[in-house]
Amino acid sequence: MSTTAMPPRFVLWREVLFAYLAPALSAGVGGLLTGRPELVLAALTSIGGTSAVVAFFFGMWLRYREVRWTWPRRMPPAALAAGFGLGSGALGAVIAQLLCRTSWFPERIRIDVPIAAALAAAIVVWRWCSIQRKEDRR
Repeated sequence: MSTTAMPPRFVLWREVLFAYLAPALSAGVGGLLTGRPELVLAALTSIGGTSAVVAFFFGMWLRYREVRWTWPRRMPPAALAAGFGLGSGALGAVIAQLLCRTSWFPERIRIDVPIAAALAAAIVVWRWCSIQRKEDRR
């Protein structure tokens, strides 16, 4: 048995799975405890789904663009995560506004989508940064 530990890896499917499960479970339990079935439904659809989609796109982008661009590796993790989180939240707010105006989506996605997008982007970028820093130290 080797005493050296394997370097941590950024595994995309794991990030997407946890990006879906964490907000879906927390919001779903909150909906169950408060007796709000619409929150349970939103937890499984707009909250968890938005988080998973955002985590997938940012994970793919970070995984395959890191070879060409070095600026994400040089930036402080907090600044990078905050920037991507704010940008994703703003884009999510615009998309939610457009969806509510042009289709049958419920009004609650005006809140669900931007918050879920911002949190998912910030967490995935932060985790990617921490894994990259650990790899750079080896």
